[in-house]
Amino acid sequence: MSDTATHHHPTPRDYWAIAGILFVITAVEVAVFYIEALKSGEAPILIVLSAVKFVLVVGWFMHLKYDLKRYRGLFYIGLVAAPILFGAVLFTFGVLIGN
Repeated sequence: MSDTATHHHPTPRDYWAIAGILFVITAVEVAVFYIEALKSGEAPILIVLSAVKFVLVVGWFMHLKYDLKRYRGLFYIGLVAAPILFGAVLFTFGVLIGN
């Protein structure tokens, strides 16, 4: 589909399906928090699940899925750049190296 092509808008059923998926992801996040065996990998798991939820919410509820590709690119650049920047700040203050 090209950037200028017409698109079909999501139906209420689509919104309910996405809401159901978001509910399941949230339930998994809560379960991960309470499962002792996952404590060592808890943070990365929760970060990935949060990123998936971000993409779903931005793509469907903000209609980014139907926007121009360059606008979607800006959101995805932010999704990648924000953790890199956060890690750089943590590294700068010595949090990641144990000082």
